[in-house]
Amino acid sequence: MVQTDRGDVEIFETPADLAAGLAQLIADCASFAITERGAFYIALAGGTTPRAAYTLLGEEPMSTEINWDDTFIFFSDERCVPPGDPQSNYKMAEETLLEHIKIPPHNVHRMRGEDDPAKAAAAYDKILQQDLGENPRFDLILLGMGPEGHTASLFPGSLPADDGKTLVAAPYIPKLKSHRITFTPRLVNNARRVAIATEGAGKAPMLAAVMNGPLRPDLYPVQLVAPTDGELKWMVDRLAASELNT
Repeated sequence: MVQTDRGDVEIFETPADLAAGLAQLIADCASFAITERGAFYIALAGGTTPRAAYTLLGEEPMSTEINWDDTFIFFSDERCVPPGDPQSNYKMAEETLLEHIKIPPHNVHRMRGEDDPAKAAAAYDKILQQDLGENPRFDLILLGMGPEGHTASLFPGSLPADDGKTLVAAPYIPKLKSHRITFTPRLVNNARRVAIATEGAGKAPMLAAVMNGPLRPDLYPVQLVAPTDGELKWMVDRLAASELNT
């Protein structure tokens, strides 16, 4: 583990090791939260590493290690597509994890990507406040990092306005020519723990810029992730970490 001003960094030798580490982190956080507070609130992310981790969680022995009755699943961002679309983060989680575990259907809250983006974001904002209170605090939020420094659906040049109140936004991303639904930095940074997982040599230059370079969240939105009263953990493979000053 390497400690930096921008979070702790755990480096894994291979993508498979990284996926196993992420799956174990989720299981450990679930056990602790349920023991301490009686429930585990997690926000899932899309991406290659989470996919592999969810697959492990959906298989024995891990699928029965977590108390799914007391686990409540949300999503940190979503594409504006129906839940059956191959691009849907919900569909990926459903195929790799949700279909394989005994979790009550009402414990899973997906973002309605098929609806009007602004209305879908407002509806999810309302669900969060109904379930977690006016100032929602997740036990664990999973995120990734794109090659241009985005996280969740917070992209350079397309950051939603920070009014200090909004929990979920629906920014338009010119690069993608579409809207996305996403947690805002305010919501992310209120979590007890945030884990950012990324892998591959293609992420190495951006990871180095984000961790070693100046603080420029306008260019690197992932730098906005800085829990106010929680922990930030980066989980990366050896190739992604190859340009870090460690």
